[in-house]
Amino acid sequence: MTSLGDGADGAGGAGEGWQISVEHSTGYRYASPVVSSYNEARIVPQTGTRQLTVEATVRTEPVSSVYRYWDYWGTQVTAFDLHVPHTELSVTGRSVVQTAPAEPPPADGPDWADLAGPDVADRYIEFLRPTRSTPGHEILVGTARELAEAGGPAGTVTDICGWVRDQLTYRSGSTAVSTSAVQAWEQRAGVCQDFAHLALVLLRAAGIPARYVSGYLHPAGDARIGETVVGESHAWIEAWIGEWWGFDPTNGIPAGVRHVVVARGRDYDDVPPITGVYSGGAPTALGVTVAITRLR
Repeated sequence: MTSLGDGADGAGGAGEGWQISVEHSTGYRYASPVVSSYNEARIVPQTGTRQLTVEATVRTEPVSSVYRYWDYWGTQVTAFDLHVPHTELSVTGRSVVQTAPAEPPPADGPDWADLAGPDVADRYIEFLRPTRSTPGHEILVGTARELAEAGGPAGTVTDICGWVRDQLTYRSGSTAVSTSAVQAWEQRAGVCQDFAHLALVLLRAAGIPARYVSGYLHPAGDARIGETVVGESHAWIEAWIGEWWGFDPTNGIPAGVRHVVVARGRDYDDVPPITGVYSGGAPTALGVTVAITRLR
């Protein structure tokens, strides 16, 4: 998962959108042949008001028939199953995406009274409640309320994300996908998933609906057209402050041209890139590679 580090160019490309190519490959090797498996991949970027997926394919080796559906959270899922013995499996997604520049938060968003009203709670209750990865915690809830007292909802979003950056040190390998926001905060280290989860705990405690976003981040704000670079999967948040507004707490920037949205949900558990069940030997991950190219 990607971190730019302090002082890196943040918003990425004011005024003009980018076209980005992404190739995401995941591989597994099994101790003995797998005779059948059923799998789902969430690696196709979304199309929405601020992003257009121009093309996207998902291929597997061994070759399998695939079908697609949209899950409850609006993520496109590529499902496939294999019934030929195999000792290795690779899943590769290739896509071309048009992204949009970062925008400021809405100027006429709701105030705290609006967010506390029954309409917001009824519509966004799933993005206000704690989850396994974003549990409640007395100190974190108190911190969220203190930060909310300093200003309006939009300012609180950036204040909370700034507080998270101050609390956590980005350390690759320090946590796992099962690590909760509280566990990452207690050890004061994590990766982008943990930055996003911790921000979600505080945002929800403050009364701001907030959701987890997974996708990709081009690591260079001044990316050269045609240059392919090594990337990784990335995670950030979107907060509802009159409309959904994306912010990247790992890097302290609004979501912009370098952010490619793949999936949204309550937390990581709603958006895993690859899941499945199988009958066969124990798996060994061969690794995940992501190649990102700015096309224009």
